Amino acid sequence: MEKTKFGNAVDTKIEDETSLKNTLASVFLMGFFLIAAWVGIYFLFLQSF
Repeated sequence: MEKTKFGNAVDTKIEDETSLKNTLASVFLMGFFLIAAWVGIYFLFLQSF
């Protein structure tokens, strides 16, 4: 445990890999959603001609 300048003890834990894997999965899902939305809007735009 480390002490802050106020004297409080703080736990410094290394994040385990599961939270990093969940973060990566969330980023990929958000990216796929954004790409699908842009492609859908693009096809709607093409159909307007």
